[in-house]
Amino acid sequence: MSRTPATPPAAFTERIEDVDVSTEMQGSFLEYAYSVIYSRALPDARDGLKPVQRRILYQMAEMGLRPDKGHVKSARVVGEVMGKLHPHGDTAIYDALVRMAQAFTLRVPLIDGHGNFGSLDDGPAAPRYTEARLAAPALAMTENLDEDVVDFVPNYDNQLTQPDVLPAAYPNLLVNGAAGIAVGMATNMAPHNLIEVVGAARHLLAHPDATLDELMEYVPGPDLPTGGTIVGLSGIKDAYLTGRGSFKTRAKVSVEAITARKSGLVVTELPYLVGPERVIEKIKDGVTSKKLSGISDVTDLTDRTHGLRLVIGIKTGFSPLAVLEQLYRYTPLEDSFNINAVALVDGGPQTLGLRELLSVYVGHRIEVVTRRSAYRLARRTERLHLVEGLLIAIVDIDEVIQVIRTSDDTEQARTRLIDVFELSHIQAEYILELRLRRLTRFSQIELEAERDQLLAEIALLEELLGSKQAIRTLVSDELAAVAEKFGTPRRTLLTEAKPSIAGAVAKRNAPVLELTDTPTRVYLSATGRIARVDLAAIEPTADDPFDPDALPAGDAATETGDAASAPRTRTVPTQRRSKHDAVLSTLDTTSRAEVGAVTSRGRLIRFTPVDLPVMPPTSIQLGAGVRVADYLGLTDRSETVLALVSLESDRSIALGTAFGTVKRVVAGDWANRPDFEIIQLKPKDSVIGAEQGTEDDELVFVTSDAQLLRFPAASVRPQGRLAGGMAGIKLAADARAVFFTSLAADDAETAVVATVAASSHTLAGTDPGSAKVSEFTEFPAKGRATSGVRAHRFLKGEDAIAVAWVGPMPARAVGPDGAPRTLPETGARRDASGTMLEALVGTIGARIA
Repeated sequence: MSRTPATPPAAFTERIEDVDVSTEMQGSFLEYAYSVIYSRALPDARDGLKPVQRRILYQMAEMGLRPDKGHVKSARVVGEVMGKLHPHGDTAIYDALVRMAQAFTLRVPLIDGHGNFGSLDDGPAAPRYTEARLAAPALAMTENLDEDVVDFVPNYDNQLTQPDVLPAAYPNLLVNGAAGIAVGMATNMAPHNLIEVVGAARHLLAHPDATLDELMEYVPGPDLPTGGTIVGLSGIKDAYLTGRGSFKTRAKVSVEAITARKSGLVVTELPYLVGPERVIEKIKDGVTSKKLSGISDVTDLTDRTHGLRLVIGIKTGFSPLAVLEQLYRYTPLEDSFNINAVALVDGGPQTLGLRELLSVYVGHRIEVVTRRSAYRLARRTERLHLVEGLLIAIVDIDEVIQVIRTSDDTEQARTRLIDVFELSHIQAEYILELRLRRLTRFSQIELEAERDQLLAEIALLEELLGSKQAIRTLVSDELAAVAEKFGTPRRTLLTEAKPSIAGAVAKRNAPVLELTDTPTRVYLSATGRIARVDLAAIEPTADDPFDPDALPAGDAATETGDAASAPRTRTVPTQRRSKHDAVLSTLDTTSRAEVGAVTSRGRLIRFTPVDLPVMPPTSIQLGAGVRVADYLGLTDRSETVLALVSLESDRSIALGTAFGTVKRVVAGDWANRPDFEIIQLKPKDSVIGAEQGTEDDELVFVTSDAQLLRFPAASVRPQGRLAGGMAGIKLAADARAVFFTSLAADDAETAVVATVAASSHTLAGTDPGSAKVSEFTEFPAKGRATSGVRAHRFLKGEDAIAVAWVGPMPARAVGPDGAPRTLPETGARRDASGTMLEALVGTIGARIA
């Protein structure tokens, strides 16, 4: 008997659809590309973070891993992030965490790592061996998240929420850079200096129509974590204009004497992301293949105390500079960095220039501050509403209690309170939950004070939200506070030097390179920064004839002729003068000449100004220079650079010390070493001033007890560099010399004496003291080793001269931060009292113009 097969249930009915493979592949690929671009590889232009980085910082903030808390295992952080926010594998999360902790990768690290987080040549330890917590700058990235400053979005399983972007109190994308490879696009951005980037952002806030050139006055170029030197700035400007460009970075290398008969190249800074082992390997390969010649050995003396130090020995008979050019050509001592500034803007990838990057960030911060202010206004308005209700209840407390006691239930009590006292539903509910201990007279006083404070805060917030300019000002002030807290000096030097020419030399088989040596002026600022101006870029034209009489002080450019001709000078056109700081010392030399820096320890340090930051002659900005202590590698913070001197001049160097000793060092008596002593100092003595001059000059001392002594330099016979000098000024008990200089005869006629008196019994920095400015000709000349004449009459409470300066007028005073300070008008009697200052003066120097 045949049986008919049963019909399968509807749920199991077979359904086959024909799908075009090409269409399916296109759709799947686009979904994958979208995921990689938006969720993994590209940073957001607002906070400069990729999703994994943002999730790590947010989750660590939620875990309470603040800088003042202990470190926790990195594996724990990785597990929390992966389980709650980022289900893409622990390896990707740990790699991102490690990068944010590496000081050689980020300019401002966001993670404080404990343990082996790797190096430029080695990877990190496993996450079970390392520990981490948030670094202080990361708090500025995540602050105010609880005040509705950004939108929150669901996590991958819709169980939790996470911020769509972080508030980012500073422009993290520019400061720390970014690197990532997406589908069909990539991003590669260089780190920058926080102080410079904030300065540009604040300028854009104040001047929304600012041009790229104006912004580049604040951000002249990248500032790499490992220092080094950027060679050529044209590629940087292209990148800032279009978002695409490239530049070359070089290691910081100096020629030093390794032994008495052997010199070598000492590498103390490497290009960005280049490790010493890679350099050593390339040098060995170059020597083996005979691409490199003249190298005897390579020694790695790097340690945690002194930092990077590679010593490359040079064979006898080879020029160290020629060998260095070959190293730039064939090793990573010179490396390229390609900028491709691609970031997400409004959910889409865009290539952005410097102005666009700053504009996106500034717009983000304006939105954050606006939302934060609106949130705070709403919270304070709600609280004021409750406080007003409580004050009503406390005034009629007996009646309130009677209403509540005679009510049958809570709902009736709430309704009657609303009707009797004209309260809102929220106020009535709050009164019903009120604790009896709040019903005291003292609580009423506290509530009234709180009400007044809330009213004042609400008025300020309403005023802020009603003014776009006020919000922009607040954003600018907050940026300035972040820069002051987390900013550090520039590490990377910017030069206009040409790329390596070793290849061309090798083709000609030239044994020694001839390097361009151009006239330059080196400036040392009063706050310890050094930079130079290329004098070769200043050429007279028919429209700008040479006029020596029109030359302002400090802006003369020397035109070199034959040896017999006198130096000629012309006016340097200056469109924008230095906005802060003052000149301590100026030296006209050439870019590759050896010059000397005299320090307070009585040392003379040789250096070549070729690697100094170059300032345009039309916009001299001393703040754009590099810290001279960093440039010369001074490790002792108490040692300061006092003056710049020429090692090729026939003029002697005059020195004055705090103990009143004076010395003139014989010109040309220089040791064949990178640094050497030029005066034998007594214990606890220090050099307070140095100047190069002739025996026709006048030497000047100013002491802490307000005595000034001027005497002819001819009364001090020149001595060798190992001598200890002779008596310069007779000091009273407990007095010390605070200033010394040498004045040429012409300068003495127009010089001024600026003194600032203060009290040694008050806390440093709290009392600005008094200042006066007198003409130098008011002070009579005396003999050497005498006590001089009084230069300042102390006011009540004053007992010492804190700052003094003698030089060509006008004098420029600056604060400890380099900000300008106002001095009294010139013309006070030499022994008069000073005029009270409004702000503290840190130092005094000359003006650029």
